[in-house]
Amino acid sequence: MKTILLNIFTRNLVLLFFMMAAPCGVWGMEPLANDSLSENTADVALAADSAAMRALSVANSVAMYADTLLADRDSVMRANEDSLQMPAKLALTEADHRMLKAKRENKLFVPDPNRALWLSLVFPGGGQIYNRKYWKLPIFYGGFLGCFYAFTWNQQMYMDYSQAYLDIMDDNPDTNSYLDMFPPSYDIDNNVERFKTVFKNRKDRFRRWRDLSAFCFVGVYLLSVVDAYVDAHLSAFDISDDLSLQLSPTAVGTPGSGNTGYGLGATLTF
Repeated sequence: MKTILLNIFTRNLVLLFFMMAAPCGVWGMEPLANDSLSENTADVALAADSAAMRALSVANSVAMYADTLLADRDSVMRANEDSLQMPAKLALTEADHRMLKAKRENKLFVPDPNRALWLSLVFPGGGQIYNRKYWKLPIFYGGFLGCFYAFTWNQQMYMDYSQAYLDIMDDNPDTNSYLDMFPPSYDIDNNVERFKTVFKNRKDRFRRWRDLSAFCFVGVYLLSVVDAYVDAHLSAFDISDDLSLQLSPTAVGTPGSGNTGYGLGATLTF
């Protein structure tokens, strides 16, 4: 609406200017004679029409120029709007980039060694679950169950032989739990001293095996902790085809002595 009003105002202003200027230029001249006024009337009318046509042409030219200026102004405004919207587009692009990066990081999981260590210490096997090495869980849990079973069985045998040894060593005939170690109607009166030694040796043996089972349980626990920690460290280790080790003869010189030694050099490519 503003553009249309501006065009109409510009055309009317230019037309009014030329219509006022044309008669002044023609009628401002001194009349040559009264008898020639009628002859010049037609020329004045033609000059006025010509001036009006030129004014209209100039008005159209000015209007076109105004339209061009307005179009340029609209282009500049659109360019400014685009430049103001560019940071938002760039921010959106960076957000998309961060999202893609997060997806790649989730796809290429790299565990934290310290977290794997603490999880293994608090919960046996937790470090292997955190490292996503689930195939190791049956190995460690099998070791825990085996050590626990060995500990409980050796503990029970130790308790039985300890009680039997105590009963066979005293003089009370009512304490005869050691007879449960033999078949029914077995006579041990002639071998009491021998069985005292047997019961003592077996009691000590099962006690050692019980303690060894406890140490093995602790060993499996510590092994699970070390495995989780080391596995987390080696998860980002380069094992591609570009990793190679080459051995070749080499000469080693001692600075300042002029002596040269020969040895074997190792070149690691990664």
